[in-house]
Amino acid sequence: MASTPVLTVLGSAGGVARAVLTILNEAAQDKQNPIHTILHQAQIHLVDLKRKPMSYYSGLLPHVRRKQLSIHQLNLRNLDKLREHLQHTGTTLVIDLSWGDTVGILQVCNDLGVRYLDTALENTMIDDHEELYEGFSLIERVRIFEAGRVGLTNTTAIIGTGMNPGVVQWMALEMMKREPYRAPLGLYVVEHDDTFFADPAAADPKTIYTTWAPDCFLDEAITCLPMFVSHRTPLFLRDPVYAQGFQVRLGSIEFEGCLMPHEEILSLCTLFDMEGGFLYRVNEHTTRLIQAHLANLDAVWQLPKQVLDPSRDNLTGRDLVGVLLVYADKETFMYNVMTNQAVHERFGVSATYFQVACGVYSALASLLLDPLPNGVFTVDELLLQTESRYGAYLAHYMPHFVTGENLQSDGLLLDRIRRH
Repeated sequence: MASTPVLTVLGSAGGVARAVLTILNEAAQDKQNPIHTILHQAQIHLVDLKRKPMSYYSGLLPHVRRKQLSIHQLNLRNLDKLREHLQHTGTTLVIDLSWGDTVGILQVCNDLGVRYLDTALENTMIDDHEELYEGFSLIERVRIFEAGRVGLTNTTAIIGTGMNPGVVQWMALEMMKREPYRAPLGLYVVEHDDTFFADPAAADPKTIYTTWAPDCFLDEAITCLPMFVSHRTPLFLRDPVYAQGFQVRLGSIEFEGCLMPHEEILSLCTLFDMEGGFLYRVNEHTTRLIQAHLANLDAVWQLPKQVLDPSRDNLTGRDLVGVLLVYADKETFMYNVMTNQAVHERFGVSATYFQVACGVYSALASLLLDPLPNGVFTVDELLLQTESRYGAYLAHYMPHFVTGENLQSDGLLLDRIRRH
């Protein structure tokens, strides 16, 4: 990297960005943080279509000097304007937390030799023509990304750097190292997020409550079909996501998760020939509300939607995210769990957004500090193909992981299914 890094944060006014900037602020005051010195030198450009005032960013980044910060309003559909911005500012690294087109932005970065990271695959064509991809939008995003990444050798990019995708790939590889001489039959990314109002009476009975963008959640929960991977092939169930659940056991913790399409499943199960799926359970209020509309899921889109925000709402609960590896005779697992109360007290954000920010921070530190080759990498590819110290950086904000074994296996996905 250049001696004075220039960072551009796309989507800087969003919820994930708030958590990422909070971590950067903490790193700027922590002399033991690996990127502490870099943050004291860096210029940071904060870009969003709905630009926040400087007072907002100064409040989030009190330990970053005001002269290091600049704010910009930019529509990321205009890639020529983005190119002008990156050239004019001398940007060396883009942190993409936006809904801008992943491949388009990545190609601009490649043209200019700018490093890049993001949290999810976005595609404006699919967003504009959802009816053409209904049920299969995630796999189409992946297909377009895989075609678009070919030949991008003038940048170093890390794709999907949040919690999942992101940290879960690191967890999966860490657990697979413990059984190096045999491959799992199945690998499931699992999440149980029971975040909700401390006083349930504060909830409106007809509102969808989530801890991240409700429209993105509903795209996975009611528009897409349930997807899993077997023999490196994505397969889909015909019934809606919330029409069935799948049993998950992590030692003494048990829950029933819905099978939802997710980027990291395609990535991991392409690299390793094993069955994979993402099993996700959100708060009971939203779960019951969606299940009550299974006969007319289009009606769910018309319901009010709200992000649960601990800076506005008195929240309880926690977000548990992990991996479950299935063998013929047993299961192994690793997970991280954070409570909203603890995270909000220290960082002022929800557990869900903070977990995403931990993955972004780890990828950012790797791009800033590690001798990475040019190329476009998912997190699992990064760990397998480079000398990235991603796991060491992750430990700075996410030091506590629970690992364990189930002495018997509940089997593969269709052995776990429960019809609703």
